[in-house]
Amino acid sequence: MRRRQFLASGTALLTVALAGCGHPPVVLDMDEATADDIANEVSTTVEPDSEEYSVVSSARENGSATRRGRSELFDRTETVRVDDAFYDVSETRLGSNEVTVYELRIDFDPADSTPERGEIEYGDLPEADRKRLERLFSEDDPPTQDGDDIGVEYGTAEEVGNGSVFVPEPEYDIVVHDGDRSRVTVDSRTTTEAEYRYEVTEVASDVDTFAEQVREQYLFTLEGLSDAEREVVEEAIDGGYFEDDDDFRSVVDRIRKHEGIDVEDFYGTWLIEYERVAYITYVEW
Repeated sequence: MRRRQFLASGTALLTVALAGCGHPPVVLDMDEATADDIANEVSTTVEPDSEEYSVVSSARENGSATRRGRSELFDRTETVRVDDAFYDVSETRLGSNEVTVYELRIDFDPADSTPERGEIEYGDLPEADRKRLERLFSEDDPPTQDGDDIGVEYGTAEEVGNGSVFVPEPEYDIVVHDGDRSRVTVDSRTTTEAEYRYEVTEVASDVDTFAEQVREQYLFTLEGLSDAEREVVEEAIDGGYFEDDDDFRSVVDRIRKHEGIDVEDFYGTWLIEYERVAYITYVEW
């Protein structure tokens, strides 16, 4: 979500703070909210080429859908947006079993590049391997450190199919790309794979209808402010307010009396109307 991204950027700033830059101790940030902004704040959009899209579409058309996977697909607290319609998704775990999953580990600068199993040119790799490794081998400056540099999740042997030269039984341990020689090793581990059943319930057929539902639940008016409190709010709208002073605390106390879209121990997101304009409001205190 957009407000959570603000928090994530603050966390990044906190890392830099060790080098002398400070993360603001508090935040009040108010962004004017269109219907689409409001809808996006409380829903997860699934892309047409994703597994989530396929599952929801199948459940919508057939009444339910099933899949096997090693984790759940959906956050139980959020509505899923498919195109311009919005759905609540129930995800029920039916049963599980143990499976073996494989990971390919790559050392881009091995101390010894002599093959033990064999070597293969990257261009000669089968599609099953190239589609998993293309992004890594296309980088101009791949990561290098002592030992393995990166791991690539391959999944189960069933998911990989019969096309790989690495999984489940590796045929090569050196890949040559543009003259550079990389060592690859295959690790495996046992994990749990479950079967899930999905059912969907449409909650709104378009963005405006869904946004209005959100407004009815969360929107409140911020009014009756003192001049000093209004200055805090105006600055928050203009670009953000970051001063931990009495006026900030007073405004935040007013906000926290209302139900928020997403509220944690020290931060949260609210939908506020101020001067007849709706704002998605992020607060960190």
